[in-house]
Amino acid sequence: MNIHWSALGSTFAVSTLVTVGVVAVFCLGIAALSRRETAPAGAAATRGGALAVAALSFAACAAAVGYGLYLIAG
Repeated sequence: MNIHWSALGSTFAVSTLVTVGVVAVFCLGIAALSRRETAPAGAAATRGGALAVAALSFAACAAAVGYGLYLIAG
């Protein structure tokens, strides 16, 4: 049995970086939702901006998961 160690190492590095990135983006979305809930009632721009950031963050997470499923299935 012959193991291609550099390919294994690069796969590990890329998967670790993508995992940390997706978790960071998800945390950004959660923080934006929290910021939206604690914003003053009169700050409509802040509440709308936080909602937009949260929606984009969760959409990016969903896209990463979808792409991973596409790679596995395809």
